[in-house]
Amino acid sequence: MSEVSIKEAMEQFIKQSKQRNGLRSVQLEAVWEEVMGVTISKYTDKISIVGQTLFITTMVGPLKQELHYQRALIIQRVNEAMGESLIKEVVIQ
Repeated sequence: MSEVSIKEAMEQFIKQSKQRNGLRSVQLEAVWEEVMGVTISKYTDKISIVGQTLFITTMVGPLKQELHYQRALIIQRVNEAMGESLIKEVVIQ
């Protein structure tokens, strides 16, 4: 029987889990300020991942417009922070 570290076992579990996106959303929330900056983080009401889509909710109209223009950059930054190609699309609500 081969030995597997706890980290490897957890990574395998997360990859196979139906709760994967929920866990990834929690991980992303933890680093959101670092990824997007203090101002954007402050005015972002909710972030969630469904499939390969990141949903960002904010009530600030100008911020919605700015985030809309920066979708490609958001995808790049989030994927780098998560260490994998997780997000393919961003929806601003």
